[in-house]
Amino acid sequence: MIKKLERNTACWCGSGRKYKSCHAAFDEKVIGYGLEGHMIPDREMIKTKAQIEGIRESGKINVAILDEVAEQIREGMTTEEINRIVHEKTIQLGGIPAPLNYDGYTKSVCTSVNSQVCHGIPSEQVILKSGDIINVDVSTIYQGYFSDSSRMFCIGQVSEEAAQLVRVAKECMEKGIEQVRPWGFLGDMAEAVHTHAYAHGYSVVRDIGGHGVGLEFHEDPFVSYVTKKGTEMLLVPGMVFTIEPMINQGTEEIYIDDSNGWTVYTEDGKLSAQWEVTIAVTEDGYEILTW
Repeated sequence: MIKKLERNTACWCGSGRKYKSCHAAFDEKVIGYGLEGHMIPDREMIKTKAQIEGIRESGKINVAILDEVAEQIREGMTTEEINRIVHEKTIQLGGIPAPLNYDGYTKSVCTSVNSQVCHGIPSEQVILKSGDIINVDVSTIYQGYFSDSSRMFCIGQVSEEAAQLVRVAKECMEKGIEQVRPWGFLGDMAEAVHTHAYAHGYSVVRDIGGHGVGLEFHEDPFVSYVTKKGTEMLLVPGMVFTIEPMINQGTEEIYIDDSNGWTVYTEDGKLSAQWEVTIAVTEDGYEILTW
């Protein structure tokens, strides 16, 4: 719960201004939503301007890495080659691959092919072939700040069904982004996402969602894509989180590969697609920090 400070003390945001002339009215407004029964963010979820600038710089590197993958990805390439590209480009740009050694993960990127929903592990044995769709999920640490984004790539000649899934998954993310605004709710974004997915006959993964990001790899809040407008956490300026809905061709049901403890698959073996951005809530809307 947010606690108000003495009016003449320095504001918690680090601006150097007195609380009464900086965030006092802001806190009153947030607390008011909480008294109405809404979920409200604590101060740890609200980034300062300096912190958002650090995440923004990390995001620039993250995007440059994905651009490098986009230039090189091709039929016949192994997913381990993608891992090497990501690792080398990250180091070249002064960053650190956030996935590497995270909770025992051994690679610098996640590469999820076809029915892999997320957390696919790069391998010399996985060779991209014409017709594959693949999600490349890049996360970067730069000067202590974390950024996160992913893109889908269609390899060679993919089926119209696969191409449509990839296209609609991106549209779902974009429709979610459009709903981000201060004093709205995460549920506003979620409803836009799943309404669009369902309209095309797809399902949305419930058990895995987005997350806060910036000072750590994964922070609060958990970001669902299956909740309703006007529900979930209040959005306020300074919040930074990912929008990354996982859109499945068939059932929403998933399972984790027991052999590696990481890779998530669709239960029915059908295709899954995902796009991801890191986004900041601003005073008048949003800023995309990775694309």
